[in-house]
Parts: sequence; C-alpha cells; structure tokens
Amino acid sequence: MPEPIIIQKRPPKSPAVAGILSAILPGIGSLYNGLYTKGILFILVFAGLVTMQDRGGQPFFGLLMAGFYFFQIIDSVNNAKAINKAAAGELTPGETPIPAPSIDIPTPAGSVFWGAVLMALGVIFLLGNFNVIDYDRLWDFWPVVVIVIGIKMIADYFSKKNA
Repeated sequence: MPEPIIIQKRPPKSPAVAGILSAILPGIGSLYNGLYTKGILFILVFAGLVTMQDRGGQPFFGLLMAGFYFFQIIDSVNNAKAINKAAAGELTPGETPIPAPSIDIPTPAGSVFWGAVLMALGVIFLLGNFNVIDYDRLWDFWPVVVIVIGIKMIADYFSKKNA
C-alpha cells in the first residue's frame, strides 16, 4: 500500500497584520508573508530611497519614495490574501499561487579562505581606525590581494582536478 502524501499546510496570513507591519517598516510585511527575498529587497530599496533624499533631486525622490511606500503596503496585503486563497484552494483558473517558502536545511557553503580574508580585512580596518597602521602605507601593498586570490583560484582548480 503506498504511503499517503502529506501536504504541509501554510498558516493563514492576516492581511491587516501584513499591512501594519509594512507601514511600520517597509519590507517587514513581505517577511511576515514568508517572501524573504522580496522583503529584503524592499528594505534595501527603501533604505536607498531614504539615502537619496539627502543628495537633492527634490521633489522627484520624495514622490518616488512615497509611491514605493504605499506600493509595498498594498503588495503585502495582496500577497497575504493570495496566500490565504491558495491555502483554502480557492484559486481561479489562470491564477498562479504564491509558492510556499521551502524549509531547507542549510548546507555549509563557502570556504575557510574567504572567511580568513574577511577577518584579515576587519583587523586591518580596525587597526587603521585606531591609528596603529597607516592606510597610505597599506595601500602600497594592494597587489598582494590580487596575488593571493590568484593563488587561491589555482589551488581550487588543482584540488577539483585531483578529486
């Protein structure tokens, strides 16, 4: 006897909560709906628009920011409604459901090399902020970074070739 297929139900999303969260901070409503990429993108776009307010270009950027602010609130509310509609099975023909976010177990990615590079850069910038090292002197050695990256790429090539 074949095993029954278990379909994971999505919890219903409240359009009001999605709208309120989006009004508090743009993008949070999309995060609430489980649309993580869209939510992070909305946060970054809003932060960029706020930053552009200081650079001039008024009133264009102000109007653009206001339009985006209201758009993302309406978008979060509509996404919450679509999620609830898809969960209830009330889709009309031609309507595509919003995919449920997959819950994947993260697999280790990256390498120790890039972690070490970031840590070294952090230490260098920290020492530069405390005037322990001079950035002008450090700038003379920038080609070393290119050499180290080249060595890393060659080592990766040979390790994959031998594996």
